[in-house]
Amino acid sequence: MASYGPIEWRPRFNALDELIFTVLTQHTSDLNAERAFGSLRARWANWEDVIAARTTDVAEAIKSGGLANQKSVRIQKILQAVLDRHGLLQLEWLANRSLEEARRWLTELPGVGPKTAAVVMAFSLRMPAFPVDTHIHRVSKRLGFISQKTSADDAHPLMEAIVPPDQRFDFHVLLITHGRRVCKAQRPLCGECPLAVECPSSLLPSSR
Repeated sequence: MASYGPIEWRPRFNALDELIFTVLTQHTSDLNAERAFGSLRARWANWEDVIAARTTDVAEAIKSGGLANQKSVRIQKILQAVLDRHGLLQLEWLANRSLEEARRWLTELPGVGPKTAAVVMAFSLRMPAFPVDTHIHRVSKRLGFISQKTSADDAHPLMEAIVPPDQRFDFHVLLITHGRRVCKAQRPLCGECPLAVECPSSLLPSSR
């Protein structure tokens, strides 16, 4: 899908910031999450201060991201767990561990699932994890990479097995871009899809 342009890896945040931001993206848009994250960082200079803050104040700061009461508790628990387990509020050291070790360490944090862990590893630590969000889950099922019954959590190891490690980041970005622009949830634009001829789910009569 060359029409989506070249893919360049650039870290958006450091790994701990990426982790907290990804928690804020849950069940909301990236725009709302960005507002909530910006508000959180503007109010407290460092993560130690967030741990020490009243949970209600944290919830107030991130209310634009939705589910603020739940996310505020989760964020404080995650930060405390990182500090308790590692002694420092930073996660860059995980890049020197194996993929499975890093994934296991992250998913043992409170409320951190496979997708959140994979996002941190892929986008901040440059590790060959393959995050599966709603767009990738949908597109992967339509293209036949995974079965219709495969859950998003179960799709992570399956997609990593399909895609070579050195291609996972690019493939992730391409699939998510394709899902947003063409292979949409409600009205997929099969007439504009470069994969329609080979897609088992294409709505084009000539492709069935």
